[in-house]
Amino acid sequence: MPCGSRDGHAASTALVFLRAAVLTEHGDAGVLMAQRGAWINMASIPPATNAVPNSSFLPTASPSCPGSSNRSSPGLDVPYFLTETITAVLSVAGNLFICTVILRDRKLRAVVTNHFLVSLAVADVLVGTVAIPCAQMADAGLPRGQPTLCLLMLCTLLIFTQASIFGLLAIAVERYISILKPFQYPSLMSPQNSLLVILSSWVLATFIGLLPLMGWHKPFPSDGQCTFNAFIEDTYEVYFNFVACMLVPLAAMLVLYSRIFLEAKRQIRKVAEREVDVSRHARRRRILHKELRLATSLFIILFCFALCWLPLHVINTVQLVCPSCPVPSPLMLATIVLSHANSAINPVVYVFRMRSFRQAFTAAFSCAWHPLPTSAPGKFCTSGLTLSNQLELASRNSPLPGK
Repeated sequence: MPCGSRDGHAASTALVFLRAAVLTEHGDAGVLMAQRGAWINMASIPPATNAVPNSSFLPTASPSCPGSSNRSSPGLDVPYFLTETITAVLSVAGNLFICTVILRDRKLRAVVTNHFLVSLAVADVLVGTVAIPCAQMADAGLPRGQPTLCLLMLCTLLIFTQASIFGLLAIAVERYISILKPFQYPSLMSPQNSLLVILSSWVLATFIGLLPLMGWHKPFPSDGQCTFNAFIEDTYEVYFNFVACMLVPLAAMLVLYSRIFLEAKRQIRKVAEREVDVSRHARRRRILHKELRLATSLFIILFCFALCWLPLHVINTVQLVCPSCPVPSPLMLATIVLSHANSAINPVVYVFRMRSFRQAFTAAFSCAWHPLPTSAPGKFCTSGLTLSNQLELASRNSPLPGK
């Protein structure tokens, strides 16, 4: 029976019993008087019971209507929690290794390219240590009853993920200048200028992430639960965070890496034409092989970035345009995990795919398993090059992160 008709049904049942009782004692006149009084006093019957006045029937609780009570508080989604935890561990481990290797060596700290790699790695470490735990707490509705603290936590999540995106864009700009403007590179990308670019990207990411805390947020929910969609405005997520802060960097990276590919392709063919000791067929095959490797590296960089970030923002756009369109909760959580997984993928895409970095990685473990005597400082490890020399060579000779 529909919930709206239960109270009326209880009242009509009470009226039938009352009519029968009065008819026995006073006849039809008494029935009319009692009926009129029953309709007048019908509002006094409690809506949650089926009790009948002046009867021997015991009151029974009426079942609650579906959807009539407040939504239950969000619980812990175990698969989501475990997946996010694994993503955080991988992100922290990979990026912390990069920071440790570069920051421990003075020569590596002097290479400009490594400044941008360290900045990106720091942002991804913070995503794993701070942003992902904040997302897990928001999924559980925590902290409850503290809207300002909840909003600050959500803004922290936005800051570090946005800093990671700007770090990827900064690397693309640095590689573009290195390949297309090699003679202006020392002046344009001096250590001071590179640190200024990195600092600017972090300041911009902080400003963008704190905008909801400055007032661009929804009214605080009355139930006190801390969830992302309950606080962050849909217009901020779509028009600003998606279009301005994700699509624009993606389009810029696409243009920059396209120019890098065309220039590197021209240089590959120019170098191959100078090789006089190989046949024309072998030269052509070598050119195609190098171009394919270059195109593969660029494709992996752009594909991983788009794959990790586009699904979440597309769903947010659908919810803004069509609020009544249902979005399954597992799908939404999967896209959130995918966006955070970009921080775990970045070390593989930007560092570990570089041949010289892989050699340095092997050398580090080789030296760990076969340490040199303390009486022979400065000697080479088993790979034939010191760790700093290998990484310095990687930074200078690699036209692309991932080459």
